Amino acid sequence: MSIREKRVTFRELLDKEPGLIVPCVFDSASARVAYMAGFKALCLSGAELSMAMDGLPDLGILSLPELEWIVSRITENCPLPLIVDAEDCFGGPQNVYRSCKRLAAAGAAAILMEDETEPGFAKGVVEKNIIPIAEFAAKVKAAKAALEGTDCIFIARTNVLIQTEEGFTEALKRCQVAVEAGADMLLVNQLKTLEQAKRFSDAFPDIWKMFPDINQSVKQPTLDAKDLYPMGYNIVTMHFMMKGAMKGMLDYALRVYKDQNNLFPRDDKSYNISGQSAQPFYPVQEWLDFEETFTGIHNTFWGDKLDLTK
Repeated sequence: MSIREKRVTFRELLDKEPGLIVPCVFDSASARVAYMAGFKALCLSGAELSMAMDGLPDLGILSLPELEWIVSRITENCPLPLIVDAEDCFGGPQNVYRSCKRLAAAGAAAILMEDETEPGFAKGVVEKNIIPIAEFAAKVKAAKAALEGTDCIFIARTNVLIQTEEGFTEALKRCQVAVEAGADMLLVNQLKTLEQAKRFSDAFPDIWKMFPDINQSVKQPTLDAKDLYPMGYNIVTMHFMMKGAMKGMLDYALRVYKDQNNLFPRDDKSYNISGQSAQPFYPVQEWLDFEETFTGIHNTFWGDKLDLTK
């Protein structure tokens, strides 16, 4: 990755790509790995950010300054467009306006806002936390006003449970209200099957759509992103980065604790790197070359070079 590579917008990307798999990330390191693996866009997961930053599950207690800070850190050195899960955007329309303004200024390429005031899964009362539809429309209007004149798009998300006909009808109604209020993309959070996905897509054929958290549970049918693109889903998000990171760290930690030394991780030559440092995952030499343009002094990074062909 070039440290001066131009970041593309979602509008530019979606004009060229029929559909995108977008991994959920939580910090600059996970964003870096997603870029190296070839993904073309990122989604900042509110749940995984909470676990990474505060060591807490997704209870809706992250603040706007915390979110704004990590967005700026990720986007400073990663050119991939970033979707920011802003939960309920921290309150009513005025809070939404302020939050979207600041997140776009921090580098967000898309902002995702839901119609739920608190994470209902934590309390078992999802439907009680869904805000009135008129309030949702007002918040979408505030978000769009805040993003006017920027390249940042707005994604409206409904968390209404759709497993009953009444619920599905309500979700479609809320999506229609969001479109009328100016939303650029729609997301129904409870989609589980291809049949549900098609019904939602058929109701909104002319607007961008996002399928959330594909294959999040072993209890639901397995889906492939390639089957969703022809239905008109432009973005398919998925979780795996934090689980992969935690498992890898735990594997190393258990072995180091058992051996009482760090030889096991040090001597792991995966991707042709050894030693204790993760620096080969980063463009160290490019930064040194960049510094040379100011100082005229050439320095060489003598560490291992990452080999992604293995």
